Amino acid sequence: MQPQRRTLLQASMAVGTVALAAGAGLLSPRAVLAAWPKQAFEARKLPEALNALLGNAQASNSDQVTVKAPDIAENGAVVSVTVTTTLPNVESISVFVPVNAFPLAASYELSDVTDGFVTGRIKMAKTSDVIAVVKAGGKLYSAKKGVKVTLGGCGG
Repeated sequence: MQPQRRTLLQASMAVGTVALAAGAGLLSPRAVLAAWPKQAFEARKLPEALNALLGNAQASNSDQVTVKAPDIAENGAVVSVTVTTTLPNVESISVFVPVNAFPLAASYELSDVTDGFVTGRIKMAKTSDVIAVVKAGGKLYSAKKGVKVTLGGCGG
């Protein structure tokens, strides 16, 4: 038997075994999903979401937190947002859109060795501020950026 064929057969058997175990429920991400902040993502008001996620609804404005987003979003379903901070000891960065049905759009927990930088795409129901909340050193800091959502990219 050729070595490449043997490798292919072994890999196929391994993938098949993993797929069978996943299908049987033996490899489910239940333990990982147990830490998901369900109450924060299901909160309908910004203070409720902040309190459920970070334990406090008060964040002070900071010039060390920057939100980069387009001034006009042609499609509210895909709005690029980048949050950076120069604060030391950053624990988490969260993004909120107060006018959405569920204000918490994204939340990232950072390790000690990562930079204070996250980027991603969020959904926006309509024109609103995008609010970034950074937890650093046990305190909350925020910054916001207004984004106008247009229909069909007309800019009106």
